[in-house]
Amino acid sequence: MDALIDRFGDPAILCAAGFFVGLLFGAAALLSKFCLRAAVVEVAEGRPGPRLAVWLVAFFAALSAVQASVLIGALDTSGARQLATTGSLSGAIIGGLMFGVGMILARGCVSRLLVLSATGNLRAIVTGLVVTIVAQAALSGALAPVREALALLWTVPGGTARSLTTMLDVDVPHVTTLSGLALLASLAFGRVHRVPVFNLAAAAAVGFAVFLGWTATYTIAQVSFEVTAVQSVTFTGPSADTLMALVTTPSVTPSFGLGLVPGVFIGALLTALAKGEARIQRFEADTPMERYLIGGVLMGFGSMLAGGCAVGAGMAGGSIMALTAWVAVACMWLGALLTHRWIAARPPVARSA
Repeated sequence: MDALIDRFGDPAILCAAGFFVGLLFGAAALLSKFCLRAAVVEVAEGRPGPRLAVWLVAFFAALSAVQASVLIGALDTSGARQLATTGSLSGAIIGGLMFGVGMILARGCVSRLLVLSATGNLRAIVTGLVVTIVAQAALSGALAPVREALALLWTVPGGTARSLTTMLDVDVPHVTTLSGLALLASLAFGRVHRVPVFNLAAAAAVGFAVFLGWTATYTIAQVSFEVTAVQSVTFTGPSADTLMALVTTPSVTPSFGLGLVPGVFIGALLTALAKGEARIQRFEADTPMERYLIGGVLMGFGSMLAGGCAVGAGMAGGSIMALTAWVAVACMWLGALLTHRWIAARPPVARSA
């Protein structure tokens, strides 16, 4: 690793690491049909089954792999943003709820939209662009003051106060054991619902990609002469950075996120082409554009407020036991559940000829 950094530099190595982690995530997410929205829909309709199993396997694969690595001393995530810096519980709650609502309206979270974009889904491409633009506005544009005001309503200091293991008074060995058992239970649940072993393995690979993200950036940070953030897979911020890099200047500094987004896209694209699943999908009469656009706005702002998307906050932050991440993903579930049930309870709207 030292030789690679000396030859190519920290930014290039981080970008390459993000790209290869993205390739794995994109291919595995497409193969497993990984989708939080689909899992929520199954639960909301009282028929938990294959899509819930896939999400649970991915989540607990990430959690157990990260915690096991922390247990043996191969990984230290205490310096990660989700733990070390001041967090916002109000942001996790409000942003999580907004993201959950938007995810149902847009029929997919940010990672799912990116994966579907690679298959030729024009709805996902348009919605993803809306998410990215709104996220950038919430980060440093016109919506930033609103986001900051909401985030300051209820904050929690970084360090042990933001660690769920400290709050629950449990240690890493117990978390590792419990998450491993939960992973085994999720795999068994998937087999009961006839999820193919290959799909379950691909779901575990999604979680493993999150683990690889933490491991790769931690390894680079250990040998780098520059301050390097320990981070993992997340999509809203990196998607905004990638878009800004494309429309502003070609001399942008490479980073883990700038490698991750194209990596996911290419991984999903190659997999879709190999499976013969790449095809153009447009907005149809039963998929009104305005619903996707509203969903995109809510997800873009909500993810920036919550500290990440369903993968960035939910899986990456959840895997290191960050309090705000667990609150955010719980609120994403709640917002999505309530929204799906509300939509399902509404009478169908008659369309004019």
